[in-house]
Amino acid sequence: MDPLSKKVVQEDVVQYKLFLIQPDGSDLQTNKQRLTNLIDEILARVAPLLIHYIWQNQPFNLKYQPEQGSVPAHIGGSTQFGDNVEDEWFIVYLLKRITEAFPELAARVEDNDGEFILIEAADYLPKWLNPETSENRVILHRGELHILPCPSRSSAVGLPKDLVPSVPQALALLSSHTQACLASPKIRSALGKRLEGYPEKITAGLHHAHCFLPAGIATVLAQRPDLVAPAVSAFYLRDPVDLQACRSFKTFPPDTRVLTSVTFTRCLYAQLQQQQFTPDRRSGYTLPARSHPQYRAYELGMKLAHGFEILCSKSRPPSSEPDAPVSCNPQWKGFLESLRKNDYFRGELEGSACYRELMTSAENFFRQSFFSTHSSSGRSPGEEVLRLLQSCPPVNVEELKRQESQLPPEDSDSWLDITAQDLERMLQERSREGLGVCSQNPSSSKHTRVKGAEETRKETEEAKEEEETGYSLVAVTQGMKNFLNAMSSHEGAELPWAHSNEPFSLDPDSMAKALDRLLGSKDEDLDSDDLDDDDDDDDDDNNDEEEEEEEGEEEEKVDGASGPQGEKGAETLDGLRRYMDQMDQELMGTNVGQSFTQKNCDPAGLANGSPHPPVSEGLLREGEEEAEEEIQPLDVDLNLVTNLLESLSSQAGLAGPASNLLQSLGVHLPPNTGPS
Repeated sequence: MDPLSKKVVQEDVVQYKLFLIQPDGSDLQTNKQRLTNLIDEILARVAPLLIHYIWQNQPFNLKYQPEQGSVPAHIGGSTQFGDNVEDEWFIVYLLKRITEAFPELAARVEDNDGEFILIEAADYLPKWLNPETSENRVILHRGELHILPCPSRSSAVGLPKDLVPSVPQALALLSSHTQACLASPKIRSALGKRLEGYPEKITAGLHHAHCFLPAGIATVLAQRPDLVAPAVSAFYLRDPVDLQACRSFKTFPPDTRVLTSVTFTRCLYAQLQQQQFTPDRRSGYTLPARSHPQYRAYELGMKLAHGFEILCSKSRPPSSEPDAPVSCNPQWKGFLESLRKNDYFRGELEGSACYRELMTSAENFFRQSFFSTHSSSGRSPGEEVLRLLQSCPPVNVEELKRQESQLPPEDSDSWLDITAQDLERMLQERSREGLGVCSQNPSSSKHTRVKGAEETRKETEEAKEEEETGYSLVAVTQGMKNFLNAMSSHEGAELPWAHSNEPFSLDPDSMAKALDRLLGSKDEDLDSDDLDDDDDDDDDDNNDEEEEEEEGEEEEKVDGASGPQGEKGAETLDGLRRYMDQMDQELMGTNVGQSFTQKNCDPAGLANGSPHPPVSEGLLREGEEEAEEEIQPLDVDLNLVTNLLESLSSQAGLAGPASNLLQSLGVHLPPNTGPS
């Protein structure tokens, strides 16, 4: 498909479509009626999950979509999830539940990133599957993830990877070869891990906080808790024009403030709490001193009141005609019966206070979902707030103040603060998953389960002790040597765990001839980078004599074979070595020379228990005779470890070149807890 002709999905918007696996081939009107009935059945089935859910921007919705081009008629919708990505994954969970309950349906879901479901399983995808070849191939069916395969040697089932299947082709292949299209266990496990915790995760993602709000807002939120989301968004995205309506507060005056409990999602609470805002003096919203025990409740209530006032200032007053009761709608009876089948009322007696509260929530959801599905007209959040204020009886402020003492305790917001240890633990868990450690250690996959604070603390201490005792400085030097000595491919340096499935082959003779043609092959064009001093790479002084003999033999061979050119090259090599030795002699007494640690071959020094004496003892000796001695080789390993540890210490626990280098080599050092 041409990328220019492909429909672009807006940012922070998720689109979902539900298709019939096997259309019955009837006329368009019959097919439309069947899909419309499925919408009502689906909403009734998932209503217990949606009634109390607080969406960030837009709710889950389904509408009939007529046939357009190669896309057959279907039911679908789109939801703008904004900053709360959990709304997007909750919709994926809903689609899995829907396709499991209605096996005749298959679902597709995508956002501006394309098939975002595959991102969670990126480590397990087949090589041929990428954003260009995944279009119309990723489908949810019968509660499982399916990926349409491409033909291979083991199976001829599938579609070529360079072919973008149409929706009818994809549905036909899925219907005829359902088992062959089923995604691999690892891919399905990765998706299941991302959706782990639903539907209990819905309640765990809520936050209850105390707020001083005008009595009108407290009454509105008692009936429609989900209206807190548009109010927070209105305050969060405010502009100077919006704040003009907050100078007088005609709808929600501050003199009727009462203490009430408000239910937020964690995302909404974080947006409201982290905003720094000072109200206009003309608004009447004054805050107590920061030391006041209820300062946070006053501040949160002030911000939320500004959001509701902004919403109402942008809306028209509602009509005086009351809405028709939901019982007049013919679909209400079936919807209510479905709620009872799914134990929505939790065994409450009909007529009790809890039963009436649940019934009110169900009626509000029915108005929002079913009325908006079958009609294009819908109220804005501000209009809904004004309608509730108009339809509610007069607010009894004194009664609300008497209820302040009966409020449930608010939740702790300690989850807003993440310590450095928590961040390090989360990063390590993600890195282990990427390296496949979790598959080797089954117990590591249990880290997502909720644990007690005491158990978590013990595990952290044990892991820290194990980490401190498990590392070795030898591993640092050995890992660096292995990395430098490794043969890299044409793609560049490879990580220790990286491998190439198709090794790169190179003909050295052809490469040498090509370089000769480009650069020329004259022996006199020698450069200092081409002349390596064998003595600089010595790690053991006992091999000096052998190397001198080998060098002598090589020089004799060069003299005998090369003639004048060989003598000229040997003279150049000897001159360069003398030049380098003279430089080393001059640098011995400078700070550059003293910054390196040298190997000590003096038996007396070893007898003193100091295998690596200070540089001053190795360089500054009495008399002129020591200055003429041969320069001792550097202790490469000790210098390497010393410099790396100094670099790590200067990073103060933050990311830096030393930690990134060691991390890429698979070497993990414990944090620096000592004074030096």
